[in-house]
Amino acid sequence: MQKDAALSERDSAGVIADGDDSEGHSRSASFPILMLGAVGVVFGDIGTSPLYAMREAIAVATAGSAVTLRETVLGVISLILWSLILVVTCKYVLVLLRADNNGEGGTLTLVALAQRSVRKGRMAVLMLGVVGAALFYGDAVITPAISVLSAVEGVKLTTPELDPYVVPITIVILFALFAVQSRGTGKVAALFGPIMVLWFLSLAGLGLLHIADAPEVFRAVNPFYGIAFLAHHPGIALFILGAVCLSVTGAEALYADLGHFGRGPIRAAWLIFVFPALVLNYFGQGALVLSDPSAADNPFYRMVPAPLLVPFICLATLATIIASQAVITGAFSLTRQAIQLGLLPRMLIRFTSASHSGQFYIPRVNSLLLIGVLVLVVMFGTSSALSHAYGISVFGAMVVDGILAVIFIWKGWRWSFIAAIALMAPFLTIDIAFLSANLLKLFSGGYVPLMMAAVLILIMWTWVRGSAILFAKTRKTDVPLSELIGMLEKSPPHRVKGTAVFLTSDPDTAPSSLLHNLKHNKVLHEKNVVLTVRTADTPRVSNGERVAVEHLTDSFWRIEMKFGYMEMPNVPRGLAILRKLGFKFDIMSTSFFLSRRSIRPASQSGMPLWQDKLFIALARNASDATDFFQIPTGRVVEVGTQVSV
Repeated sequence: MQKDAALSERDSAGVIADGDDSEGHSRSASFPILMLGAVGVVFGDIGTSPLYAMREAIAVATAGSAVTLRETVLGVISLILWSLILVVTCKYVLVLLRADNNGEGGTLTLVALAQRSVRKGRMAVLMLGVVGAALFYGDAVITPAISVLSAVEGVKLTTPELDPYVVPITIVILFALFAVQSRGTGKVAALFGPIMVLWFLSLAGLGLLHIADAPEVFRAVNPFYGIAFLAHHPGIALFILGAVCLSVTGAEALYADLGHFGRGPIRAAWLIFVFPALVLNYFGQGALVLSDPSAADNPFYRMVPAPLLVPFICLATLATIIASQAVITGAFSLTRQAIQLGLLPRMLIRFTSASHSGQFYIPRVNSLLLIGVLVLVVMFGTSSALSHAYGISVFGAMVVDGILAVIFIWKGWRWSFIAAIALMAPFLTIDIAFLSANLLKLFSGGYVPLMMAAVLILIMWTWVRGSAILFAKTRKTDVPLSELIGMLEKSPPHRVKGTAVFLTSDPDTAPSSLLHNLKHNKVLHEKNVVLTVRTADTPRVSNGERVAVEHLTDSFWRIEMKFGYMEMPNVPRGLAILRKLGFKFDIMSTSFFLSRRSIRPASQSGMPLWQDKLFIALARNASDATDFFQIPTGRVVEVGTQVSV
């Protein structure tokens, strides 16, 4: 996976595993603690769906139609229940959690697994991953907006006069949420588990409190009620599905957070605690509406006893903030993986913990997410209006996960194609049905995530294509490293003390920074290292496999350094491992040579002129390679060259 090579003469890389104790920590942490963490981080999005899912589904079903309330409630609850069973429990908890890459999950992990399994069509697999990643960013923008809005809207029940202030209050909360990202989430995350445990206990308690209002709600356990409801009302069937699907948004987080908590704790947390709490709450909402039809306007908050309404609104707001935090950090993680896989240019990544490399934030992504979230809040104004924009990105990403899973199960698990299709077809059918239902909202808000995804797909494809074109062009002027070493042995230049490290993406050709150093400075260091940094198709690489050394001559060494796609590069720390292999390395007597390319549009490049200019703009705004590789700034020498693309 050589990525971004022509721009910085290197391959993309990730965080060094040395000092990253997340995997070891997961092993040593007790099962209950990991379950608690999973409840706090993994299930925030799906755990706040009861705030609006039932309300929106009933509103759609009863708007301008002759559907009876009893038929609506039983049909909607049956659809929600079986969506939770089939989409979340069967597809993600039982199937996809088994498709891990050294313990890691997520859409780009499926891309790595699928690419590793197939010989042909690797670019098609990569493009599927691009689409899935782009759609996830749409979810990352919409989730904080709709979650916090739906929680704050509860104040209208206690003090209707505050209705005009719902949007300003939401903006203040969201602004504060994004502002604290730079401080890290370590201390805040410690509170996530207990708060979400209280939240799910409250959901279950409210449900139990009202189920007795109409015990017939348990009839909805029979899937016939949901199927019959859709069959008897085909005119609104897709609209109903477009609202019901809100109950399973966030299911993809089960898979994406696999590496943080492990398969067992996530499964146990869902099956033992989260799933029962959600089901009890939805059944309680249904029973309340059956006994009191006026509660249909906001069945969730209508379940709350009046004296507890204000505390419950505060708890709901905290829960939605946690749900938002989870999707924000998910966007950071996805961005890091996309950079490592060469789908995006380098970006500045700041770590917020000295002991946990998984705690970091990306300023540029944080700012763009904040802008997007605030625009949506102001644009739509209410969670009901914003629900029209919700769903397309979520279920588009789920469809991509399903297609990638078919490829991996077929090729990676070596199942027959028919067996792989048979396993995933029911889930893909449901995902496609939900996606189709949400496409009906295209002109009332669904265009928002599609526009965002289209822009991101264009950016990623431009970066991948432009990098490949630039790399191909620079290869024409490359000098084989062996030829250069032979010439230097015949006509040796002046030698200077110390070690020079030249970063390059192609270890068989002479780095342009080495050529320019010889051309302009006319000197050669005592020790010269041609370093290639590569991204493995595994999440992490052990220190034993981190570096490989090849001794070329008395003064030249060729070194390959590997990082997993979930890691960030730390070149000095990686080179320090060389001491164990007998290579003496002193950072204070080492100079790192990098090539900085100034790119100009060419008359014929293989891309339209506007795309050339977009690629050049992305390249100019890429993070400095020195920061990306965590090289001490005082040890870096940058050599500039001009190329056309």
